[in-house]
Amino acid sequence: MNPELQAALSGKKIAFISVFDKQKLEPLARTLVEQYGYVLLSTGGTKKYLDERNIPAIESSEITGFDELLGGRVKSLHPEIFAGILAEEKDRHNKAAVPFEVDTVVVNLYPFESERDRLGKEGEENDPLHLLHFVDIGGPSLLRAAAKNFPIVNVLSHASQYETFLAEMEKGKGSTTFGYRKQLAVEAFAQTAYYDSLIHQYFAAQLTPVKESPLPDTMTLPLTKITNLRYGENPHQKAALYGLGKREVDFEYLHGKELSFNNILDMQAAWNIVTEFTQNPACVIVKHNNPCGVAISTRSVEDAFKRALDTDPLSAFGGVVAFNQPVSEAVAKVMKDIFLEVIIAPDFEEGAFEILSTKKNLRLVKRDIPEAPGNGLEFKQVADELFLVQGVDEKLLSQQESRFKVATDQKPTDTQLEDMVFAWKVVKHVKSNAIVLAKDGKTIGIGGGQTSRIGALENALKLACEQAKGAVLASDGFLPHEDNIYAAAQARVGAIIQPGGSLKDPDVIKLANQYHIAMVTTGVREFKH
Repeated sequence: MNPELQAALSGKKIAFISVFDKQKLEPLARTLVEQYGYVLLSTGGTKKYLDERNIPAIESSEITGFDELLGGRVKSLHPEIFAGILAEEKDRHNKAAVPFEVDTVVVNLYPFESERDRLGKEGEENDPLHLLHFVDIGGPSLLRAAAKNFPIVNVLSHASQYETFLAEMEKGKGSTTFGYRKQLAVEAFAQTAYYDSLIHQYFAAQLTPVKESPLPDTMTLPLTKITNLRYGENPHQKAALYGLGKREVDFEYLHGKELSFNNILDMQAAWNIVTEFTQNPACVIVKHNNPCGVAISTRSVEDAFKRALDTDPLSAFGGVVAFNQPVSEAVAKVMKDIFLEVIIAPDFEEGAFEILSTKKNLRLVKRDIPEAPGNGLEFKQVADELFLVQGVDEKLLSQQESRFKVATDQKPTDTQLEDMVFAWKVVKHVKSNAIVLAKDGKTIGIGGGQTSRIGALENALKLACEQAKGAVLASDGFLPHEDNIYAAAQARVGAIIQPGGSLKDPDVIKLANQYHIAMVTTGVREFKH
């Protein structure tokens, strides 16, 4: 370093500033210089920004002795800059090793996330590796160095921190507390971890789709808070909604009270089921994360809703309703007198929205039907530091149907086969042990979350009553005992679809034959705990 420059910096409070996002930077930089006597070190675009506002700053090249390299890709990666940031208190008297000391670092990173989202909306660039230009190298290194030395260095990693930082400086008459610097360091480490996780997530998905790769040895979850929620499952629990590499939801909140933690859980459960159906109008009603009514219709969404409601109108009270087609004015007139928490659909006709929006607390949500099933991972936390991770259960039914096998002498009719497919789409979303009774494209009885399969069947039969005659029964797991067949036969169920694979299969099939019940085995289990 130039000896004259070194002498000019000796004993000065120094801040290193290099930011991509320059919002709120001017008042911060001006206050550091004019009120607290700081010397500012800066790079490229940030130096130009400060010069334009008559805020004095020293170009980093005057420290390093070289101009920016590779078109600006190498600017701040230099031993003297990092020595000035990393030097601990005991090292700062050694001017040969540490020619100047930095006590504040202000850095934010290249906008990898926003550029990724822009590409998704506007199409890919000609350069297939375009996003590599937005992978920041120097920025994360500077943040990590400053955060590592937080006992004596302030590190500002986001513009939202500037105002609080200046307030802390004013309170401390030009200095900050150890505790506050530690807080800034934690936020900086979180920022760099999130940033690297985003990059990993994007390129891992681009180069090695999850569906083709095993579960990795390590994984990261770049979660960003989208919004705080009023509370969690219960009022005494705090909660928030986070996005995995996303800062916004994939649905549009049109009307009503704020969505709650439980609303979102039930809304997603209903959406997962209704999007199983693509041909006919479909309706799903969910209560406490379990479906209490599902139906398709050859006529209208109004008819689908009435048929779904008919399964269990008592449980539907206070439920969440999902449609796979726009909500019509006709179905809105039917729903307006029923207490519902949420209605989610691809759209709402103008007349339907006018009717339903008169209910101030009813939440109306618009969401596009996904073009294809996802191939991601599902996470379940089982302890503070333990997670179960599995592939999402998105196996297409069309892929399963090739494994369907008629196990009994009695063959199912075409109508029964259609109801079997319908019931199988539903039962995979019901908590285990799960039984679904269906007839003519609607559920007539659902039994879920039971500790025995016969218990689930008995609950479903109680709801179905006389409608069980000729109905189809779907079981998410194999039928372990003949008691299920006896119960189905007594209710005059016409056909059964189940995974098969029990040691008792021969006895179960034999008894089904005795009662002339058609049985299909799928070879696929659909537990949902």
